[in-house]
Amino acid sequence: MLPLQVRKIIEEMREERIMGASYLAKRGAEAYLELAGLLEGEELLSAMEELGKEIRAVNPTMASLYNLTEFIKSSPNREFVKSKALEFMKLSEEARREIGNIGSELIDDGDVIITHSFSSTVLEIFKVASRKGKRFRVILTESAPDYEGMTLAKELESIGIPFEIITDAQMGLFAKNATFALVGADNITRDGSVINKAGTYLLALACHDNGVPFYAAAESFKIHPKLNAAEVEIVERKFKRNHFLVRNYLFDITPWRYIRGIITEFGILVPPKEL
Repeated sequence: MLPLQVRKIIEEMREERIMGASYLAKRGAEAYLELAGLLEGEELLSAMEELGKEIRAVNPTMASLYNLTEFIKSSPNREFVKSKALEFMKLSEEARREIGNIGSELIDDGDVIITHSFSSTVLEIFKVASRKGKRFRVILTESAPDYEGMTLAKELESIGIPFEIITDAQMGLFAKNATFALVGADNITRDGSVINKAGTYLLALACHDNGVPFYAAAESFKIHPKLNAAEVEIVERKFKRNHFLVRNYLFDITPWRYIRGIITEFGILVPPKEL
């Protein structure tokens, strides 16, 4: 049985609707840190096994949660667990900053970038490009039904980056107005597919049809070491509107053939020529 303080973090992770895979992985690392501060020895070892299962179950689609539990191996040594949790958080922050530097070089003065959902990694790219003095504009979707796009709009407004908000249904209309598309990712599979907020695939198709380059940005811990796209469990969270049940898969899958590149802290990954 996990301590109440740790279970509270897990519940907060389950309830989160906006922040995405990077944030949830960080919160998961904080859960390990909390656990190691409360338990030690065999109690810690047993609780870590349970915590790993709970973290993965928060959102089985997210590779970051799987990789977190693989990175922090079960141990009865509380100092070891604490050090691994802190190391994960440090590496995550360093990766986000490096992606910001690499991705910002793709942006030129006058560019118009279209994006979907909210990604802290994409936001970091925008922030770094703005600090470098680059002038650009963002087209962002509302990202229904959780409206993550409105969170991004508030962030862009606070740092003075011009933007316009569109409904999700207008991605096909506005894609042709963009210089390139840039989205985050919750999972990058072994076969190179990008799993992200539902609607990402539609944006990629619209960009492909209009000759607009499509990029994804993701830390390397979002690359799943074992699963291909067909093997990933795509989470569905149904809801009701006017007493009608609405199907609501949280993610969709964009094949690599529609992706110009995936921006990671190690550089930009490009698809094999045969794709």
